[in-house]
Amino acid sequence: MEDRFAGIREFVLAIDKGSMSAAAALLGVTGSAVGKSISRLEARLGVQLLHRTTRRIDLTTEGEAYLLSCRRVLEELDQAESFLATGHREPVGRLRIDLPTTFGRRHIVPPLLALAAHHAKLDLSFTLRDQAVDMVAEGIDLAVRIGALGDYSDLIARRLGDQHMVICAAPAYLARKGTPRSHADLAAHDCLAGWRRTARSTWLLKDATGAIAPHEVPVRHELPDGDALLQATLAGCGLAQFPVWLAGDALRTGALVQVLADISGGTMPIHVLWQKTWHLQPKVRVAVDTLVALAENRPDIFDARSPAP
Repeated sequence: MEDRFAGIREFVLAIDKGSMSAAAALLGVTGSAVGKSISRLEARLGVQLLHRTTRRIDLTTEGEAYLLSCRRVLEELDQAESFLATGHREPVGRLRIDLPTTFGRRHIVPPLLALAAHHAKLDLSFTLRDQAVDMVAEGIDLAVRIGALGDYSDLIARRLGDQHMVICAAPAYLARKGTPRSHADLAAHDCLAGWRRTARSTWLLKDATGAIAPHEVPVRHELPDGDALLQATLAGCGLAQFPVWLAGDALRTGALVQVLADISGGTMPIHVLWQKTWHLQPKVRVAVDTLVALAENRPDIFDARSPAP
């Protein structure tokens, strides 16, 4: 019977260690044996995984894609064997985490780094971006998403809270341009927004029926993330719509002033997501538990409805 795992560990180690000889030293075999194992794996797959020279090895395009899957398979196997053999529940291994840029940097990265400080064998890899990615294809173990979820049949989601939106501006800007009183007034104002791939920028506003829906706004400046947007608004560059967790401090101190409260106030859910597996890996479990506890203890972040103190 064909061994579908043959050559996989050699392939991963050769890339991780930078050479077949280094992989061979770890496996207790010769470099030639490692090379032959990888060649047999390539023959079985019908693709070339590595570019080989006398000095180095490099991944082909197919090799890059296959390496990601191989790492996850080996990691899952190691975790499962440890779990079954000893009941070992210590979080170990690398946890790959994908987060919204500003929210993740401000509120999710710090508690997860604190968690890792208590678990010497837990390693973290963070990516920060504001668009959803295919967690399975990219090898993401855990993600936080803000907004409505799509059909994630291969993922598990737990709601952490809600993000509530406000529109605000610096007092100096309002003194110069006036305070908007209606949606129509926005046409005479400098609106600020995050950079988007689409041509139109929208804010969440109430329509004539009182329902919250995206409304197109005239945008003067586009900023790359929430922190840059906040700095531009504090500098008096225009009006911006923010989540309360981002603008709350500035609103409480008076550095920003809320406007259009009667037509703004959109709400978006905040979820933590992880991949479905036959058992929940300890490294994922402790991270989820940490974020659930954070959400319960910090309503100012996960359910902030008002900038009031």
